[in-house]
Amino acid sequence: MKKFFKNWYASGEPWIWLNAASVGISITAVVGILLLIAFKGFGHFWPSDVELIEFQDVNGDTKLIYGELVEYEHVPVYQFLESGGNSDWVTGDQETIERWLIKSGNRRHNPPDFRWLFTPQMSARSTPEGVAVLERVEWGNAYGTLTRFYNGDTNQTTRITNLDEVSERIARADELRSQIDDLEDGTLNRINYQLERLRLESRGLELQGGDNAERIAEIQTEVADLRDSYAIDETILRDLYDEIHKDKLWITTADGSEIEIPVSEILGLTFPNDLNAFSKTGTFIAALWNFLAEDPREANTEGGIFPAIFGTVLMVLLMSVIVTPFGVIAAVYLREYAKQGPMVRVIRIAVNNLAGVPSIVYGVFGLGFFVYFLGGSIDQLFYPEALPAPTFGTPGLVWASLTLALLTVPVVIVSTEEGLTRIPRSLREGSLALGATKSETLFKIILPMASPAIL
Repeated sequence: MKKFFKNWYASGEPWIWLNAASVGISITAVVGILLLIAFKGFGHFWPSDVELIEFQDVNGDTKLIYGELVEYEHVPVYQFLESGGNSDWVTGDQETIERWLIKSGNRRHNPPDFRWLFTPQMSARSTPEGVAVLERVEWGNAYGTLTRFYNGDTNQTTRITNLDEVSERIARADELRSQIDDLEDGTLNRINYQLERLRLESRGLELQGGDNAERIAEIQTEVADLRDSYAIDETILRDLYDEIHKDKLWITTADGSEIEIPVSEILGLTFPNDLNAFSKTGTFIAALWNFLAEDPREANTEGGIFPAIFGTVLMVLLMSVIVTPFGVIAAVYLREYAKQGPMVRVIRIAVNNLAGVPSIVYGVFGLGFFVYFLGGSIDQLFYPEALPAPTFGTPGLVWASLTLALLTVPVVIVSTEEGLTRIPRSLREGSLALGATKSETLFKIILPMASPAIL
């Protein structure tokens, strides 16, 4: 038996099993972390039931709130008592006390938006039907039962018995909101840009002096036409704002108070307690899509992440367009054309060292060189009229892509050289012996075979 283990150890098989076990544990850990992140992240978009909670506050007064359970935890009793907790809520042999984080919403009228409630505080809980969750443009969610609706077209306030009219007016407000955004961010911004461009051009002509009166007169005519267009679009915008602010909705909160909410502030209306599993799945998919496709709002605490996704993808594409040709050409030159000697070895050492430089160093270099030096110089040369407001001397997508390209070039050079190194020398010599030129050998044999390592 001893000889068997000795031979087994000498064969190197234990190290193979140890390596396989390490890889298996690592893969399991990574998959577990990804599943945990997915469960926690996707769970945020699932429409939770809204509970009606009756509880006692620190003064002993009974209160009612609507809210969603976000999380719960157990707190040591001594910590609870040291923070000023009510000793009547704790029994003699109790070591921990459970508390819930409730998202109660309505923070504009009954703050805070989130509150901790200890289980001994809560005297009753239920999930009544008909409780609405209103996602708003500002001030977070609102919870309550729909009571009254004011239709701005008919100037009538009615008790809500049918949700069709409310849903139609919310959809109409969403359509008007899109028109307002298109007008503000599109047409009016474009006119403002043209007016600013003409103003800078006129200022530059005045500083130059000379016979520029004809062009200045043309600019003044263009400015007058643009201002007339701006006044027309501004009137249209004002009418859209008047239209979107016509309708109002009233909801009744858990404590019986009534809250007035303009329909223009409502982004979505759901009744989670009335939904079945299939309907909740549809609501979940819609909420996830909105998160991926919408712009952020309320200082990035609400809304979606589409600009971040779009900017990241575009930055990576620009970086790839910049870094791929330079990195591959440099690696091909170092491996295939450069005379191997001390200088090439020094360059390889420098490239390997650059591949290990922390990314924060590249970030500081990009800010100093691309933004302040290069961008500032461009502003001084081509946009002096706009100073001190920067045109290129400010952080932007192009400078970020160039900085990321600098960070990635050493990695591309190293990986490409490794791929070229794997090509047997006999293939090169055979190609040259058959009459192919060095460039033909490079493009038809070496690069195609090394492409998996390059890409």
